[in-house]
Amino acid sequence: MVTTIKTSEENKRIVSELTNKFELGTENLIARIALAYSLKSGKKMNPIESRDTGGKEYSRSVLFGNYYPYYLAMICTHYQIDYHNKDIPRYFKMHLDDGLEMINVDIKNNPNLLGFDYLLDRIEAGLEEIIEKGDGEPSV
Repeated sequence: MVTTIKTSEENKRIVSELTNKFELGTENLIARIALAYSLKSGKKMNPIESRDTGGKEYSRSVLFGNYYPYYLAMICTHYQIDYHNKDIPRYFKMHLDDGLEMINVDIKNNPNLLGFDYLLDRIEAGLEEIIEKGDGEPSV
């Protein structure tokens, strides 16, 4: 069971910078976005390669709010694992760190990009990808 998740030490700084850039208010919002962004990339992480945990610490309730079951389902589906798997906290941590680093690189490569514009661009790209894969209609 996940009780706390810690970013890497370097990502502690990145969380603050991105939160300020995007004017999100609380740092858990950028963490949620980063986690989903990393999962969306399709990368598969090796839990044995989990990096340092000297950074920002989130309790389960702060990081996920009432949405923990959805994030858990995304991890379990992505890795085809059971929700009791002992490596789930590592997968969360690794995708959180990865997503923060991906967003940070995107922002550094486009310094004039506003945070809100960046988020809208990512949402639009995701919607276009869904439409390209099918007719854009939910399947039943």
